[in-house]
Parts: sequence; structure tokens; C-alpha cells
Amino acid sequence: MCDRRIWLIGGTQESAQIARACVDQSIPCIVTVTTESARSLYPPMPIRVGKLTPADLKMFLREHFIFAIVDASHPFAIEISQLAIAIAAELKLPYLRFERSNVVGEPSLNFFSFAALLETDLLIGERVLLTVGYRSLPQFAQWHDRAVLFARILPSIEALSAAQAAGFTSDRLIALRPPISAELEAALWRQWQISIVVTKASGTAGGEAVKRQVAAELGVRLVTIDRPSLSYPQQTSNLMEVMRFCQAKLRQ
Repeated sequence: MCDRRIWLIGGTQESAQIARACVDQSIPCIVTVTTESARSLYPPMPIRVGKLTPADLKMFLREHFIFAIVDASHPFAIEISQLAIAIAAELKLPYLRFERSNVVGEPSLNFFSFAALLETDLLIGERVLLTVGYRSLPQFAQWHDRAVLFARILPSIEALSAAQAAGFTSDRLIALRPPISAELEAALWRQWQISIVVTKASGTAGGEAVKRQVAAELGVRLVTIDRPSLSYPQQTSNLMEVMRFCQAKLRQ
């Protein structure tokens, strides 16, 4: 009998929680992540590291006898979500999206995209901390002569290389893996005399709530980039519901 598995699209803290619950409940699954450093988030289990493309996705699904998909990727990782939704529809695979709840709290200034933000003069002359992920830093490469830019990145060679390629020098970078406490967040902002923080609407697990709190306490302007709009066929913000989905599909 083949070893059927759930495909868990990972790379987030919640996906690690789901993976541990699957191991505890003897639910067979394989996790996919894009970076080697993300592997450490997970318990001993099958993990595939690397970007999945449309060309190799069907082979991946066949090789691992995938019978359902749980998408717990980052809210801004829409490329893999779109790919998973399309293949699930084509092959009639059950799909469930775990979507982080939106943060409700101290207000921020919201933009629907980085391009919309950079069309304004909001950042000009400011000391700006970017907590937007290293893949977004190239969009700010032409802004080093208009603002004093700092960036927080993940502690990985890939992230550091991308930041340096976008014009960030070592004295303008700090490498930290979330979660980050309010105390550490505040200390960093004070150290760099930050006047504006740019972040993504990545939910509490992504540190958004902490940033809202610290921004209010320090009087720092917080700019938030809204989540991309994507229509998921089925979604939940409840981890217990994810596990019920996994158990139900395993029994089918």
C-alpha cells in the first residue's frame, strides 16, 4: 500500500504547529519550504526544500501520493498559493488555506502595495526601518539617497545577499528570526532613531501586533502594506479546524 501524504505548504510558525500536530496524531504529511534555514522549524518528518514550479509540481504530488493540501504559507507568498489552488482544482484534491487573522489594534497608515507607497513622498528625509522581507528590498534600492534606510532580515545567506544587492550596508542591517519581543523591537528603533517603520499585514505571528504597540508607545509612524487579495476556495484561521480537515481527509 502506498504511503499517502498531506502536502503542508510551510515556512510560517503556524505551519510548524500544524506539522507537530500531524506528527503527534500520526497524520502522514510532507512539508515544503523555500529555504534550508526554515527546516529547523519542524520536527523530524519529510521536508522538501526549494521552490516548487508548475513544471515539477505534478511529479511532486505523484511521488508523494498527495491526497490533500494544507496551505499555511505566508500571507504574502501568493505565488505558491495560486499554484496550489490551481493544481487542487485540476486534480480534484481537497485544499484548505490557513489564513492568519487580521490584527486589530493601534492604527497604521495602510497602502495596497509597495509601489503605491513609493509613489508618495512619505519616506523622503526619514529614518526608515523596513521589516518587509528580503525579497521586497530591491523595490527600495533607488531610495538610499532620499531616505536613511535600515532593514531587518532573516539570518540567512540568501537574505543577506539580497539585502546587500539592494544597496544595504552592514551597519544598516540586522538579522533576527521572529518572534521579536516588544522590548527588543523598541530598543532597536531607539538605537537607530527610527521615524517610520514599514511592515506587512502579516498578522500577530508575523509581529504586526507588537509593531503597532511599539509604534504607539514611541510615537513612530507605522506604514503597513495590505495583504494581496486572493480568493481561497476554503480557508480558516482556526488550527483545530485544520487538524479536523486533515483527519477527515485521511479517513476518506
